[in-house]
Amino acid sequence: MRTPLIAGNWKMHKTVAEARALAGAVVDGVAATATRDRSGCDVVICPSFTALAAVADVVRGTEARGGGAHVGAHVGAQDAFWGDAGAFTGAVAMPMVAELASHVIVGHSERRTLFGETDDDVNRKVHAAFAHDLVPIVCVGETAAARDEGRADAVVLGQLDAATAGIAPDEAERLVVAYEPVWAIGTGRACDAGEAARIAALVRARLAEAFGDPVGRSVRVLYGGSVNPGNIAAYLAAEDVDGALVGGASLDAASFLALVDAART
Repeated sequence: MRTPLIAGNWKMHKTVAEARALAGAVVDGVAATATRDRSGCDVVICPSFTALAAVADVVRGTEARGGGAHVGAHVGAQDAFWGDAGAFTGAVAMPMVAELASHVIVGHSERRTLFGETDDDVNRKVHAAFAHDLVPIVCVGETAAARDEGRADAVVLGQLDAATAGIAPDEAERLVVAYEPVWAIGTGRACDAGEAARIAALVRARLAEAFGDPVGRSVRVLYGGSVNPGNIAAYLAAEDVDGALVGGASLDAASFLALVDAART
């Protein structure tokens, strides 16, 4: 059984003080339900770099807040550079992230479209994440134009192939893949749950083909793109969808906790 995962990508929001308060509310809310007789759910909080240390301090007390029960709260970075060190002004390296976080988002469409990140960049970052014992949350997804042209499957699988090129099966088993159609991110236009499930199944089949059936069965595949408490249940009902990578709905503790609660039922 794959443990559901709900990851909150705060993007360019929240000061350090605001991030600390939101993380505290999320951790307290997750801990309050940790001892219920329900299936577990991993939670990953991804603040901006300036708030990463503050949020890590809050999340570090997770087990104590859960009355001794592990409540599955983790910290993730929204991005990181593939180089370990060097003259890369403004970049943050994987070993820097690894001091504070356990996960890192790689290849988000905003990094690709707004900052010119290439498939090769994404692949380098995946390798760097594994080299520093970080779990990469690899984002794949098509634009509206690609979908209208009937190329959605080819784009998603092409991005997946490029991101995972050269990694070992034991590394692939630790991957998290987030299907985020670009046209659904921040638009309020969520992808149909049935279509998201179909793409998730394609992703899982491709991983099984490349790395073996055990990898295909164990990798968690998330959906992302205008996820909210009103539509999360439809995505979670699909056999191949294991949770969500959430943007706007993660900026409010109540809405984010509602997503976590739905994943636990």
